[in-house]
Amino acid sequence: MAIFRARYVGLRHVWGETSVLLIFGLSVFFRTIDEGTFHCHRCGGDRAYRRRAGRRWFTLFFLPVIPLGRVGEVIECRTCRARFQASVLRLPTAHEMAAALPAGMRAAVGLVLRAGDPTDPATRRRAVEAVRGYGEHNYDDSAVEADLRLREEFLDEEVTRAGGQLTVEAREWFLAQVVRVALADGGLSDAERQALHRVAGDLGLSPAHALGVIVTTEGAAR
Repeated sequence: MAIFRARYVGLRHVWGETSVLLIFGLSVFFRTIDEGTFHCHRCGGDRAYRRRAGRRWFTLFFLPVIPLGRVGEVIECRTCRARFQASVLRLPTAHEMAAALPAGMRAAVGLVLRAGDPTDPATRRRAVEAVRGYGEHNYDDSAVEADLRLREEFLDEEVTRAGGQLTVEAREWFLAQVVRVALADGGLSDAERQALHRVAGDLGLSPAHALGVIVTTEGAAR
């Protein structure tokens, strides 16, 4: 338990020739209720944290005597001791962000492969290259097969999670890589275009924005 802040008042009582100094006041004490890893903005990296709940106490002689109201929770970085609102835990760690991008690309090419010919060798090679380009260097043809058996709802979720880590420009680049996968066996079919717009929507791009990326990538591939 730790004291966050305190304000004390001294009151002196006198009986005859003897005086007694009473020290009382209000203090906020915090206790640790959870621990884990988060991304500390002050440190600039993934750090261990303590989740701490605070409560105001009436104190006598610097000791907590009567519990008063709760004052909420804080997240304290165990490295720099900076404190944050509990909402900071909603943000992904650097490790989670690094894992989300290859997983998102795997999901995106899985959606596009299903819309076209998933057995086409050129398309599968391009899919493997795209995923490896996002950091999953062991991705291979057997992994493609495994991804094709996953539920489409799960694939959508993975693409959405990846899109949440990317700037608008990075989303455009991500979508362009998926377009190149679909183009590996020739022109885009209607089903492949629909799949690409689906991926773009998962990434957070508007239909008009997605169309611009698709048309530009098609033109560069000719």
